[in-house]
Amino acid sequence: MVFRSLRSPRRLAAIAVFSIVAVSALGFAATNTVPATNAGDGSNTVSGYTITNVHYNLNPSNPATANSVTFDISPALPSGGTAHVSFDGGTTWSNACSTGTTITCTFTTPQSIGASFTSLRVVAAQ
Repeated sequence: MVFRSLRSPRRLAAIAVFSIVAVSALGFAATNTVPATNAGDGSNTVSGYTITNVHYNLNPSNPATANSVTFDISPALPSGGTAHVSFDGGTTWSNACSTGTTITCTFTTPQSIGASFTSLRVVAAQ
């Protein structure tokens, strides 16, 4: 009796339409393409720089401030690398510094190195 009710023209038409829609959906899904990409995960050693021979270039009109600072860095900071310095713990930063083994970092406005000067912070990366 179940087979007789499935053979009715309406049900056969409905099954045929459902089958066509299902096969069409699979056909569209099969045509998707995804471009090749790269992904990965890894680790490596991150080491610091050694800063030596620090020289503060004083502002001639106010020697309690510095226009720039020059120092040696090891290993050398290659072209394309970047460095910045701060005299106030990271509140104010220099413009981008030069690269090489002797680095010069300048400020747009002279920075205090008077009694409140407590640190020289150097951030560098290749």
